[in-house]
Amino acid sequence: MIDMQRLRKGDRRNVARAITAVENDPAGCGELLRTVIRHAGESSIFGITGSAGAGKSSLINEIAIKLADRGLRPAVLAVDPTSHVTGGAILGDRVRMTRSTDSGVYIRSIASRGARGAVSASLRNGIRILEYAGYDIILVESVGAGQTEVDIASIVDVTTVVFNPHTGDSIQAIKAGITEIGDICVINKADLPGSAALYDAVRDYIGDGQDGPSVLLVSAKDGEGIDELADALLSATTKAAPQKLQRRSASLQDEIEDIILNNLRGRLDMAMKQEEAHHILQSVLKGETDPHAAAHAIQSMTEW
Repeated sequence: MIDMQRLRKGDRRNVARAITAVENDPAGCGELLRTVIRHAGESSIFGITGSAGAGKSSLINEIAIKLADRGLRPAVLAVDPTSHVTGGAILGDRVRMTRSTDSGVYIRSIASRGARGAVSASLRNGIRILEYAGYDIILVESVGAGQTEVDIASIVDVTTVVFNPHTGDSIQAIKAGITEIGDICVINKADLPGSAALYDAVRDYIGDGQDGPSVLLVSAKDGEGIDELADALLSATTKAAPQKLQRRSASLQDEIEDIILNNLRGRLDMAMKQEEAHHILQSVLKGETDPHAAAHAIQSMTEW
């Protein structure tokens, strides 16, 4: 049972229960969502993306502490990939963020659960619950799964792309398809060899003017540049504020489209498990029909 008054005050147990509820049964949480969605847009949402091994979790750990030290109430939503084989997810980000947890930062791992794109289907609702609970800064860590990371930019206010100097060729790293979505580009692990060269390569590739993304060299391990990154995040939020309503409208359209497509995928999965679908597939294999006719026949087996 979720106590909405305690949830509004940021009670951690009720926050956890509410996020679990929308993860497990979003369609059955209509009343909860209608309540919390009225407060959507009250928080600043920061997306932290980049390839696996870039040090996103460690970086978020340090940023969250810095923001909490400034009197803000940060929370973290970390999206972990769901295995296409087992259906499970490790959900291990909290292990790497113990310092910020000890500082009172709320941290929650969410499984992607095979949602379209690299972000969880329940991520948007998790953000809404945290906004309702009074967290004014929400840091979203994406799964680190390559070019599908661009999905996160449609949900957050400010996108930070994290690079690792040990990803191999610097030019290939910055052309990986996610550089263009960054409001801030961060070269993490400044304590490692090659970080300065990658920093220069990123600046040369995207520029570092007043109208372009900020490029920062930081080290989550040593704390170097973390204050500057916190300043850059807050400054970028102010800069992005005039377009917030427009971004929210576009994000809602994307969300509704995703829900429809995922619902259709669910119906298709059920149809493909029926014996009749198996017979149709066999008829294609025998050359008795073609794939287009088979698709039409299977589609007619369920309501679309």
